[in-house]
Amino acid sequence: MYKIVSSVVLTALAGSLALAYPAHAAGAAKSPKSAQAATVKEAPLRAHLAFLSSDAVEGRGTGQRGGELTVTYLETQAAAAGLQPANNGSFRQPVKIAGVRSLPQKSNLGIIAGGQALPLQFGSDWVWGPGDAKPDHTLDAELVFVGYGINAPEEGWDDFKGVDVKGKVIVMMVNDPAPTAAEPKRFNGAGLTYYGRWTYKLEEAARQGAAGVLLIHTDASASYGWSVVQNSWASAERFQLAEGKLGTGLQGWMTDATARKLFAASGQDLDKLRLAAEDKAFKPVVLNARVKGEARAEVRTLNEFNVAGVVPGTDPKLKDEVVVYSAHWDHMGKQGSEGDTIFNGAVDNASGTAALLAMAEQASRNPAKRSQMFLWVAAEEQGLLGSAAYATKPLWPIEKTVANLNLDSLNFVGLVKDVSTPGSERTDLGAMAAATAKSMGLQIAASKPDLAGGYFRSDHFSFAKAGVPAFSVGAGHGWVKDVEASDAKQKAYRARYHQVSDEYDPNWDLSGMVQQAQFTLNLGRMVADSPKAPQWKAGDPFGKARTAAK
Repeated sequence: MYKIVSSVVLTALAGSLALAYPAHAAGAAKSPKSAQAATVKEAPLRAHLAFLSSDAVEGRGTGQRGGELTVTYLETQAAAAGLQPANNGSFRQPVKIAGVRSLPQKSNLGIIAGGQALPLQFGSDWVWGPGDAKPDHTLDAELVFVGYGINAPEEGWDDFKGVDVKGKVIVMMVNDPAPTAAEPKRFNGAGLTYYGRWTYKLEEAARQGAAGVLLIHTDASASYGWSVVQNSWASAERFQLAEGKLGTGLQGWMTDATARKLFAASGQDLDKLRLAAEDKAFKPVVLNARVKGEARAEVRTLNEFNVAGVVPGTDPKLKDEVVVYSAHWDHMGKQGSEGDTIFNGAVDNASGTAALLAMAEQASRNPAKRSQMFLWVAAEEQGLLGSAAYATKPLWPIEKTVANLNLDSLNFVGLVKDVSTPGSERTDLGAMAAATAKSMGLQIAASKPDLAGGYFRSDHFSFAKAGVPAFSVGAGHGWVKDVEASDAKQKAYRARYHQVSDEYDPNWDLSGMVQQAQFTLNLGRMVADSPKAPQWKAGDPFGKARTAAK
């Protein structure tokens, strides 16, 4: 394990980096320079990466000591890099969060189907918890199957058909309707839309006024096994926003086997209903079943923090607009009591966090026409909470935010010939990314169907939902050297993802990480200096939010 264990080291390293990369003296770097002059350096990037993924910050856990140490480090280094505080003299933006842990042993929640109680074990058969940050709920609610639970006017799709589900618990499938021969492009064809994401399902249940929602899990529809759901819901503390638009009183999942028992006991055939739900004519089906009993949870509220700093623009008019670079600073923190308990999160996402610091130092030396914000968001691993909170209460007006470029899990393998820009094609950022890549001798990696809904699973999506052109800059895979060995290194990381073994290796070749950070900074500079702000392509659903913001 790569260790820096003393708090003395925290102070010493922060101080040494501040000396190495001091805030700029008055009058320095006030005239705009070319984007090429802003050259990301490997030395500060590596130093930040090594520290942020060390044991000293304890895995940067939400609601944990390591998270507070990380925020302190980031605001110190943001100041050292020459950024101006983005929140009325502070680099911190509070994010009010509720920590929730279900207490099945103190609850008696169950399902009555066909007049009989289903034998359900919390964890192995189903999981649940509050979605409204309240510890106690008493339910006696009818169950209603609503297919995919989608209300998408632009697709001519409404799974609710005017049926009032207020006060009821709705049962939904995840994913979205499959394409057909007659409609090969519906819901993005083979790719997943946001309507297919489980987060959308929970949001729509709240909009419909339901008392609760239960999602049916299958490995294929979720793209992961039931164990992932268990790990997040059964015993671990989960986090959700504690203010603003909250969720339903009950949120949860059930296994496919549990769903089959429920539907059979209710006199329904699940397979037939699944088939019916593939047609837009589907109507909700009331099940002969109820959720009944008391659901209790342990709930605490806390403030986490986004960290944000600004490089003011130089153009008298365009400086009122901003380009936002973002990365999430959090990981999974400390868990368990035996063995290695620290989830260091070196790649995910100490890499993006460190890259933003290295980029910020260069951007502050080379201001652009528009202002540039560097934003480190909290609680991404808990459901994009920090970026969602920012989009709700932005530190810069959303209508004046011209683009968001996000970095998450950067290239630690080596130089590449290409760069991945999934989702950029939805806006003018796609053409700008291609031009940036060409100027650096790179290609845009070939696009693939977004089967797992990757566009909707990283912090840029909170900006997209608010109407800001946004995407995450990904690493390419066209390795410059040692193709077979490089492929093997990249594939081996899959086994370390979200494990204690995602640790920093001092032997890593960070040339590809520097390359990825440089591309992002160059693209941001192109956007920041462009006379015209990027726009959504005609017909894109997120473009409507942009129009509304203006």
